[in-house]
Amino acid sequence: MTDRSLEPRTAAPSTDRPARARSAAPLLGAVALATLVADQATKAWALAALDPGQPIDVLGRFLRLQLIANSGAAFSLASGQTWLLTLIAVVVGGFIAWHARTIVNRTWAVGLGLVLGGLLGNLYDRLFRPPAFAQGHVVDFLNYNGWFIGNVADIAIVGAAALLVLLSWRGISYDSETGRTGVERPARPAEGTSR
Repeated sequence: MTDRSLEPRTAAPSTDRPARARSAAPLLGAVALATLVADQATKAWALAALDPGQPIDVLGRFLRLQLIANSGAAFSLASGQTWLLTLIAVVVGGFIAWHARTIVNRTWAVGLGLVLGGLLGNLYDRLFRPPAFAQGHVVDFLNYNGWFIGNVADIAIVGAAALLVLLSWRGISYDSETGRTGVERPARPAEGTSR
């Protein structure tokens, strides 16, 4: 009978693999849904509470409530091109939804969720509001000093665009929690120390 405690032990093969980062798609979806609900709820309020075209001062002339039906994009660009704006919104929204599972960075997920929610909010208007399917006018009611009139979806899209530009400028990748490579950069050695 041999004493197994004296036998050399062989190390078990390592099964440790780098943990795959968890997708932030659920966060993206939750932000998109919250943005869509907030946009449509405020539009429903505006339609019920405001008289079309009649401005109401909130912060003097700088911010007014003024209900209009917009057939174009923000700043009334592409007025009368609702079908084209509808198509663009479908393509961009579909692109974000298709790639949502590859989003790992949570800040990117929030930004893209705001974009998707804003697109869906205005897309709903273009699809289902008068005058016709896929030619509907977007409900706008926030007048910024007479420069343009927008809504909550517009705020979400513009705010998200600024956030995503900042993330890109800082080199933060959508598919990494720590940067472009997904690896923490080593700290620089202190001055006067050998490398």
